[in-house]
Amino acid sequence: MASISTDKAGRRRILFVTGSARKAIRLGRIPMRTAESLRVKIEAILAGNLTGALDAETARWVAQIDDGLHAKLARVGLVTPREHVQATLGQLMDEFFANLDVKAGTVTTYQQTQARLEDHFCRECLLSDISALDADRWRASMQDDGLAPATISKRVKTARQMFRRGVRWGMAELNPFDGVKAGAQTNRSRMRFVTLVESERVLEACPDAEWRLIFALSRFGGLRCPSEHLALTWRDVDWEKGRLTVRSRKTESLERGGLRAVPIFPELRPYLMEAFELADEGAEFVIRRTRCTSANLRTQLNRIIRRAGLEPWPRLFHNLRASRQTELMERFPIHVVCEWLGNTKAVAADHYLQVHDDHFARAVSEPADSKAAQNPAQHASEPRRMAQKEQTPALSQVHKKQGRAAECDSLQVLGMTPTGFEPVLPG
Repeated sequence: MASISTDKAGRRRILFVTGSARKAIRLGRIPMRTAESLRVKIEAILAGNLTGALDAETARWVAQIDDGLHAKLARVGLVTPREHVQATLGQLMDEFFANLDVKAGTVTTYQQTQARLEDHFCRECLLSDISALDADRWRASMQDDGLAPATISKRVKTARQMFRRGVRWGMAELNPFDGVKAGAQTNRSRMRFVTLVESERVLEACPDAEWRLIFALSRFGGLRCPSEHLALTWRDVDWEKGRLTVRSRKTESLERGGLRAVPIFPELRPYLMEAFELADEGAEFVIRRTRCTSANLRTQLNRIIRRAGLEPWPRLFHNLRASRQTELMERFPIHVVCEWLGNTKAVAADHYLQVHDDHFARAVSEPADSKAAQNPAQHASEPRRMAQKEQTPALSQVHKKQGRAAECDSLQVLGMTPTGFEPVLPG
Protein backbone atom coordinates (compact mmCIF):
# COMPACT_ATOMS: atom_id res chain seq x y z
CA MET A 1 0.00 0.00 0.00
CA ALA A 2 2.93 2.35 0.69
CA SER A 3 6.53 2.31 -0.50
CA ILE A 4 9.79 4.13 0.24
CA SER A 5 11.66 6.10 -2.41
CA THR A 6 15.19 7.45 -2.06
CA ASP A 7 16.64 10.07 -4.46
CA LYS A 8 20.30 10.55 -5.42
CA ALA A 9 20.87 12.99 -2.55
CA GLY A 10 19.70 10.42 0.01
CA ARG A 11 16.34 12.11 0.71
CA ARG A 12 13.54 9.67 1.41
CA ARG A 13 9.82 9.82 0.60
CA ILE A 14 6.91 7.56 1.43
CA LEU A 15 4.67 7.05 -1.62
CA PHE A 16 1.10 5.81 -1.40
CA VAL A 17 -2.20 5.98 -3.27
CA THR A 18 -5.44 7.12 -1.69
CA GLY A 19 -8.55 7.03 -3.84
CA SER A 20 -7.19 7.64 -7.31
CA ALA A 21 -4.46 10.10 -6.25
CA ARG A 22 -0.79 9.28 -5.82
CA LYS A 23 0.70 11.18 -2.88
CA ALA A 24 4.07 11.50 -1.17
CA ILE A 25 5.34 12.44 2.28
CA ARG A 26 8.84 13.93 2.16
CA LEU A 27 10.99 12.81 5.08
CA GLY A 28 14.42 14.24 4.21
CA ARG A 29 17.65 12.40 5.00
CA ILE A 30 16.66 9.87 7.63
CA PRO A 31 17.83 6.29 8.27
CA MET A 32 16.07 3.56 6.29
CA ARG A 33 15.01 1.90 9.54
CA THR A 34 13.16 5.06 10.60
CA ALA A 35 11.56 5.41 7.17
CA GLU A 36 10.44 1.80 7.27
CA SER A 37 8.85 2.31 10.69
CA LEU A 38 6.94 5.34 9.37
CA ARG A 39 5.82 3.38 6.31
CA VAL A 40 4.25 0.74 8.56
CA LYS A 41 2.39 3.42 10.56
CA ILE A 42 1.12 5.10 7.40
CA GLU A 43 -0.20 1.79 6.10
CA ALA A 44 -2.00 1.33 9.44
CA ILE A 45 -3.54 4.82 9.08
CA LEU A 46 -4.65 4.06 5.52
CA ALA A 47 -6.25 0.83 6.72
CA GLY A 48 -7.96 2.60 9.59
CA ASN A 49 -9.34 5.28 7.30
CA LEU A 50 -10.86 2.56 5.11
CA THR A 51 -12.55 0.86 8.08
CA GLY A 52 -13.53 4.14 9.73
CA ALA A 53 -11.41 3.83 12.90
CA LEU A 54 -7.73 3.56 13.82
CA ASP A 55 -6.54 0.73 16.03
CA ALA A 56 -5.58 1.78 19.58
CA GLU A 57 -1.81 1.58 19.04
CA THR A 58 -1.90 3.68 15.85
CA ALA A 59 -4.24 6.23 17.47
CA ARG A 60 -1.81 6.67 20.37
CA TRP A 61 1.10 7.08 17.94
CA VAL A 62 -0.76 9.79 15.98
CA ALA A 63 -1.57 11.62 19.21
CA GLN A 64 2.05 11.60 20.39
CA ILE A 65 3.97 12.58 17.23
CA ASP A 66 5.38 16.10 17.00
CA ASP A 67 3.56 18.89 15.22
CA GLY A 68 5.91 18.87 12.24
CA LEU A 69 5.23 15.25 11.26
CA HIS A 70 1.54 15.59 12.14
CA ALA A 71 1.26 18.55 9.78
CA LYS A 72 2.86 16.50 6.95
CA LEU A 73 0.30 13.74 7.46
CA ALA A 74 -2.50 16.30 7.56
CA ARG A 75 -1.39 17.92 4.28
CA VAL A 76 -1.88 14.64 2.42
CA GLY A 77 -5.23 13.94 4.10
CA LEU A 78 -4.18 11.11 6.41
CA VAL A 79 -5.15 12.87 9.65
CA THR A 80 -7.19 15.88 10.72
CA PRO A 81 -5.12 19.04 11.32
CA ARG A 82 -4.51 19.84 14.96
CA GLU A 83 -6.22 22.84 16.50
CA HIS A 84 -3.59 24.86 18.37
CA VAL A 85 -4.49 26.74 21.50
CA GLN A 86 -2.98 30.22 21.41
CA ALA A 87 -0.29 30.22 24.09
CA THR A 88 0.76 33.36 25.93
CA LEU A 89 4.20 34.56 26.99
CA GLY A 90 3.27 33.94 30.62
CA GLN A 91 2.33 30.33 29.87
CA LEU A 92 5.64 29.76 28.09
CA MET A 93 7.57 31.22 31.02
CA ASP A 94 5.69 29.05 33.52
CA GLU A 95 6.35 25.89 31.50
CA PHE A 96 9.99 26.80 30.92
CA PHE A 97 10.77 27.23 34.63
CA ALA A 98 8.70 24.18 35.59
CA ASN A 99 10.91 22.02 33.36
CA LEU A 100 14.31 23.45 34.36
CA ASP A 101 17.07 21.32 35.84
CA VAL A 102 19.86 23.82 36.47
CA LYS A 103 21.74 25.42 39.36
CA ALA A 104 20.10 28.14 41.45
CA GLY A 105 22.45 30.78 40.04
CA THR A 106 21.40 29.90 36.50
CA VAL A 107 17.73 30.14 37.47
CA THR A 108 18.38 33.67 38.74
CA THR A 109 19.97 34.60 35.41
CA TYR A 110 17.00 33.18 33.50
CA GLN A 111 14.59 35.07 35.74
CA GLN A 112 16.27 38.35 34.77
CA THR A 113 15.50 37.60 31.11
CA GLN A 114 11.95 36.59 32.04
CA ALA A 115 11.37 39.89 33.82
CA ARG A 116 12.70 41.85 30.85
CA LEU A 117 10.46 39.96 28.40
CA GLU A 118 7.35 40.30 30.53
CA ASP A 119 7.96 44.00 31.19
CA HIS A 120 8.32 44.65 27.45
CA PHE A 121 5.58 42.39 26.03
CA CYS A 122 3.37 41.59 29.13
CA ARG A 123 2.48 38.07 30.27
CA GLU A 124 -0.86 38.05 28.42
CA CYS A 125 0.77 38.68 25.04
CA LEU A 126 0.19 35.83 22.55
CA LEU A 127 3.38 34.18 21.33
CA SER A 128 2.06 34.35 17.78
CA ASP A 129 1.88 38.15 18.11
CA ILE A 130 5.62 38.52 18.83
CA SER A 131 7.35 39.07 15.49
CA ALA A 132 11.02 39.15 14.51
CA LEU A 133 10.75 42.95 14.39
CA ASP A 134 9.38 42.96 17.96
CA ALA A 135 12.34 40.83 19.05
CA ASP A 136 14.80 43.29 17.47
CA ARG A 137 13.04 46.18 19.21
CA TRP A 138 13.25 44.32 22.52
CA ARG A 139 17.00 44.05 22.09
CA ALA A 140 17.24 47.74 21.14
CA SER A 141 15.34 48.70 24.30
CA MET A 142 18.10 47.14 26.42
CA GLN A 143 20.69 49.19 24.54
CA ASP A 144 18.64 52.34 25.13
CA ASP A 145 18.58 51.55 28.86
CA GLY A 146 22.38 51.38 28.91
CA LEU A 147 22.80 47.67 29.67
CA ALA A 148 26.28 46.30 29.07
CA PRO A 149 26.82 44.44 25.77
CA ALA A 150 27.65 41.23 27.63
CA THR A 151 24.38 41.46 29.58
CA ILE A 152 22.38 42.06 26.40
CA SER A 153 24.08 39.11 24.72
CA LYS A 154 23.24 36.79 27.61
CA ARG A 155 19.58 37.83 27.68
CA VAL A 156 19.15 37.49 23.92
CA LYS A 157 20.60 33.98 24.01
CA THR A 158 18.36 33.05 26.94
CA ALA A 159 15.26 34.41 25.20
CA ARG A 160 16.19 32.42 22.09
CA GLN A 161 16.48 29.28 24.23
CA MET A 162 13.10 29.91 25.88
CA PHE A 163 11.25 30.37 22.59
CA ARG A 164 13.06 27.38 21.05
CA ARG A 165 11.52 25.28 23.81
CA GLY A 166 8.14 26.84 23.02
CA VAL A 167 8.41 25.82 19.37
CA ARG A 168 9.40 22.26 20.32
CA TRP A 169 6.48 22.04 22.75
CA GLY A 170 4.04 23.21 20.09
CA MET A 171 3.26 26.49 21.89
CA ALA A 172 4.66 28.63 19.05
CA GLU A 173 5.18 28.06 15.35
CA LEU A 174 8.26 30.25 14.94
CA ASN A 175 11.08 31.56 17.12
CA PRO A 176 11.22 35.36 16.63
CA PHE A 177 14.64 35.51 18.34
CA ASP A 178 16.39 33.16 15.90
CA GLY A 179 17.94 35.96 13.86
CA VAL A 180 18.49 38.49 16.65
CA LYS A 181 22.16 39.43 17.05
CA ALA A 182 23.42 38.45 20.47
CA GLY A 183 26.97 39.81 20.45
CA ALA A 184 29.94 38.97 22.65
CA GLN A 185 29.47 38.09 26.31
CA THR A 186 32.91 39.35 27.28
CA ASN A 187 33.04 42.74 28.98
CA ARG A 188 36.71 43.75 28.96
CA SER A 189 35.96 46.97 30.85
CA ARG A 190 35.15 44.89 33.94
CA MET A 191 38.34 42.84 33.81
CA ARG A 192 41.01 43.91 36.29
CA PHE A 193 44.36 42.29 37.09
CA VAL A 194 44.97 42.27 40.86
CA THR A 195 48.72 42.55 41.42
CA LEU A 196 50.68 40.66 44.06
CA VAL A 197 51.51 43.87 45.88
CA GLU A 198 47.79 44.74 46.07
CA SER A 199 47.04 41.21 47.22
CA GLU A 200 49.53 41.47 50.08
CA ARG A 201 47.95 44.75 51.21
CA VAL A 202 44.49 43.17 51.24
CA LEU A 203 45.76 40.13 53.14
CA GLU A 204 47.29 42.39 55.79
CA ALA A 205 43.93 44.18 56.13
CA CYS A 206 41.93 40.96 56.61
CA PRO A 207 40.46 40.73 60.13
CA ASP A 208 41.35 37.06 60.80
CA ALA A 209 42.89 33.86 59.46
CA GLU A 210 39.65 32.67 57.84
CA TRP A 211 39.31 35.79 55.75
CA ARG A 212 42.98 35.58 54.78
CA LEU A 213 42.32 32.03 53.58
CA ILE A 214 39.15 33.00 51.67
CA PHE A 215 41.14 35.63 49.80
CA ALA A 216 44.18 33.37 49.27
CA LEU A 217 42.08 30.49 47.91
CA SER A 218 40.70 32.86 45.28
CA ARG A 219 43.87 34.80 44.42
CA PHE A 220 46.51 32.06 44.78
CA GLY A 221 44.44 28.87 44.41
CA GLY A 222 42.14 30.09 41.65
CA LEU A 223 39.03 28.63 43.32
CA ARG A 224 35.49 29.82 42.58
CA CYS A 225 34.03 31.74 45.50
CA PRO A 226 31.92 30.89 47.43
CA SER A 227 30.89 27.46 46.10
CA GLU A 228 34.34 25.81 45.90
CA HIS A 229 35.56 27.43 49.12
CA LEU A 230 32.60 26.14 51.14
CA ALA A 231 32.84 22.62 49.69
CA LEU A 232 36.52 22.25 50.70
CA THR A 233 37.12 19.88 53.63
CA TRP A 234 40.29 18.99 55.48
CA ARG A 235 40.09 15.50 53.95
CA ASP A 236 40.56 17.24 50.59
CA VAL A 237 43.95 18.61 51.66
CA ASP A 238 46.83 16.28 50.82
CA TRP A 239 49.80 17.89 52.56
CA GLU A 240 52.22 15.16 51.46
CA LYS A 241 51.49 15.47 47.73
CA GLY A 242 50.81 19.20 47.96
CA ARG A 243 47.35 19.01 46.39
CA LEU A 244 43.77 20.06 47.05
CA THR A 245 40.78 18.08 45.81
CA VAL A 246 38.32 20.74 44.70
CA ARG A 247 34.60 20.02 44.25
CA SER A 248 32.86 22.24 41.73
CA ARG A 249 29.07 22.43 41.53
CA LYS A 250 29.46 24.28 38.24
CA THR A 251 31.09 21.30 36.51
CA GLU A 252 29.64 18.36 38.48
CA SER A 253 27.54 17.23 35.47
CA LEU A 254 30.71 16.71 33.39
CA GLU A 255 32.79 13.55 33.04
CA ARG A 256 34.75 13.84 36.31
CA GLY A 257 31.77 14.82 38.42
CA GLY A 258 33.14 18.25 39.24
CA LEU A 259 36.35 17.00 40.90
CA ARG A 260 39.80 18.37 40.09
CA ALA A 261 43.20 18.52 41.74
CA VAL A 262 44.79 21.91 42.47
CA PRO A 263 48.38 22.36 43.68
CA ILE A 264 48.95 23.84 47.11
CA PHE A 265 50.98 26.68 45.66
CA PRO A 266 53.77 28.17 47.83
CA GLU A 267 51.80 31.44 48.05
CA LEU A 268 48.70 29.58 49.31
CA ARG A 269 50.29 27.13 51.75
CA PRO A 270 50.95 29.50 54.70
CA TYR A 271 47.33 30.66 54.85
CA LEU A 272 46.03 27.09 54.58
CA MET A 273 48.46 25.97 57.28
CA GLU A 274 47.43 28.86 59.53
CA ALA A 275 43.76 27.89 59.26
CA PHE A 276 44.62 24.22 59.90
CA GLU A 277 46.49 25.06 63.11
CA LEU A 278 43.53 27.14 64.35
CA ALA A 279 40.86 24.59 63.39
CA ASP A 280 38.94 22.79 66.15
CA GLU A 281 39.60 19.13 66.84
CA GLY A 282 37.59 17.03 64.36
CA ALA A 283 36.63 20.02 62.19
CA GLU A 284 35.36 18.95 58.78
CA PHE A 285 35.19 22.09 56.64
CA VAL A 286 38.12 24.37 55.90
CA ILE A 287 35.92 27.48 55.96
CA ARG A 288 34.15 27.22 59.31
CA ARG A 289 32.06 30.29 60.06
CA THR A 290 30.74 31.49 56.73
CA ARG A 291 28.80 28.36 55.74
CA CYS A 292 25.75 29.99 54.14
CA THR A 293 25.95 30.17 50.32
CA SER A 294 23.78 33.30 50.38
CA ALA A 295 26.21 35.17 52.62
CA ASN A 296 27.30 38.38 50.95
CA LEU A 297 31.06 37.97 51.00
CA ARG A 298 31.47 40.76 48.46
CA THR A 299 30.22 43.38 50.91
CA GLN A 300 32.79 42.38 53.53
CA LEU A 301 35.58 42.09 50.96
CA ASN A 302 34.75 45.59 49.72
CA ARG A 303 35.28 46.87 53.28
CA ILE A 304 38.57 44.98 53.60
CA ILE A 305 39.88 46.35 50.29
CA ARG A 306 39.05 49.92 51.32
CA ARG A 307 40.68 49.30 54.71
CA ALA A 308 43.81 48.35 52.75
CA GLY A 309 43.72 51.77 51.07
CA LEU A 310 42.63 50.41 47.68
CA GLU A 311 39.60 50.97 45.47
CA PRO A 312 37.45 47.82 45.01
CA TRP A 313 37.65 46.39 41.51
CA PRO A 314 34.71 45.03 39.46
CA ARG A 315 33.71 41.39 39.87
CA LEU A 316 35.73 41.02 43.04
CA PHE A 317 36.22 37.25 43.27
CA HIS A 318 36.16 36.50 39.54
CA ASN A 319 39.02 38.90 38.89
CA LEU A 320 41.07 37.31 41.68
CA ARG A 321 40.68 33.94 39.96
CA ALA A 322 41.35 35.48 36.53
CA SER A 323 44.51 37.16 37.82
CA ARG A 324 45.78 33.80 39.04
CA GLN A 325 45.09 32.12 35.70
CA THR A 326 46.88 34.93 33.86
CA GLU A 327 49.95 34.45 36.09
CA LEU A 328 50.01 30.68 35.79
CA MET A 329 49.74 30.85 32.01
CA GLU A 330 53.16 32.49 31.92
CA ARG A 331 54.71 29.50 33.71
CA PHE A 332 52.74 26.43 32.61
CA PRO A 333 51.07 25.12 29.42
CA ILE A 334 47.46 26.21 28.89
CA HIS A 335 46.02 22.69 29.18
CA VAL A 336 47.66 22.30 32.60
CA VAL A 337 46.37 25.63 33.92
CA CYS A 338 42.85 24.98 32.61
CA GLU A 339 42.91 21.58 34.29
CA TRP A 340 43.85 23.18 37.61
CA LEU A 341 41.26 25.97 37.39
CA GLY A 342 38.49 23.83 35.93
CA ASN A 343 37.69 25.75 32.75
CA THR A 344 38.35 25.37 29.02
CA LYS A 345 40.82 27.10 26.73
CA ALA A 346 38.00 29.01 25.02
CA VAL A 347 36.51 30.22 28.32
CA ALA A 348 39.95 31.18 29.62
CA ALA A 349 40.70 33.22 26.49
CA ASP A 350 37.34 35.04 26.55
CA HIS A 351 36.78 35.61 30.27
CA TYR A 352 40.00 35.11 32.25
CA LEU A 353 43.28 35.93 30.55
CA GLN A 354 44.29 39.58 30.89
CA VAL A 355 46.94 42.02 29.74
CA HIS A 356 48.50 43.90 32.66
CA ASP A 357 51.13 46.58 33.23
CA ASP A 358 54.01 44.15 33.69
CA HIS A 359 53.48 42.84 30.15
CA PHE A 360 54.01 46.35 28.77
CA ALA A 361 57.00 46.98 31.04
CA ARG A 362 58.71 43.81 29.87
CA ALA A 363 57.87 44.49 26.24
CA VAL A 364 59.57 47.90 26.19
CA SER A 365 62.56 46.95 28.34
CA GLU A 366 63.59 43.49 27.16
CA PRO A 367 64.96 42.55 23.72
CA ALA A 368 63.25 39.59 22.08
CA ASP A 369 66.41 37.46 22.39
CA SER A 370 67.10 38.27 26.04
CA LYS A 371 67.50 35.50 28.57
CA ALA A 372 64.32 36.58 30.34
CA ALA A 373 62.37 36.27 27.08
CA GLN A 374 63.88 32.84 26.46
CA ASN A 375 62.87 31.69 29.93
CA PRO A 376 59.46 33.28 30.72
CA ALA A 377 58.86 30.93 33.65
CA GLN A 378 61.92 32.29 35.45
CA HIS A 379 61.05 35.89 34.61
CA ALA A 380 57.46 35.52 35.75
CA SER A 381 58.61 34.33 39.15
CA GLU A 382 60.75 37.41 39.82
CA PRO A 383 57.97 39.96 40.58
CA ARG A 384 56.24 37.37 42.75
CA ARG A 385 59.39 36.79 44.82
CA MET A 386 59.90 40.53 45.12
CA ALA A 387 56.30 41.01 46.26
CA GLN A 388 56.64 38.31 48.88
CA LYS A 389 59.53 40.17 50.51
CA GLU A 390 57.03 42.73 51.80
CA GLN A 391 55.82 42.45 55.38
CA THR A 392 53.39 39.55 56.01
CA PRO A 393 52.14 37.73 59.14
CA ALA A 394 54.95 35.89 60.99
CA LEU A 395 53.42 32.43 60.40
CA SER A 396 53.06 33.10 56.71
CA GLN A 397 56.62 34.37 56.37
CA VAL A 398 58.16 31.04 57.37
CA HIS A 399 56.24 29.05 54.82
CA LYS A 400 56.73 31.63 52.10
CA LYS A 401 60.46 31.43 52.52
CA GLN A 402 60.34 27.67 52.20
CA GLY A 403 58.19 27.93 49.08
CA ARG A 404 60.57 30.44 47.49
CA ALA A 405 63.60 28.30 48.20
CA ALA A 406 62.01 25.26 46.57
CA GLU A 407 60.96 27.30 43.60
CA CYS A 408 64.43 28.80 43.11
CA ASP A 409 65.92 25.31 43.13
CA SER A 410 63.49 24.18 40.43
CA LEU A 411 64.42 27.09 38.21
CA GLN A 412 68.14 26.41 38.08
CA VAL A 413 69.40 25.75 34.56
CA LEU A 414 72.29 23.40 33.95
CA GLY A 415 75.16 24.99 32.06
CA MET A 416 76.31 23.78 28.64
CA THR A 417 79.92 23.03 27.87
CA PRO A 418 81.51 25.26 25.22
CA THR A 419 81.80 22.32 22.82
CA GLY A 420 78.07 21.65 22.78
CA PHE A 421 76.20 18.38 23.31
CA GLU A 422 78.51 16.05 21.31
CA PRO A 423 81.69 14.73 23.01
CA VAL A 424 85.00 15.86 21.62
CA LEU A 425 86.36 13.21 19.24
CA PRO A 426 90.08 12.38 19.24
CA GLY A 427 92.17 13.48 16.28
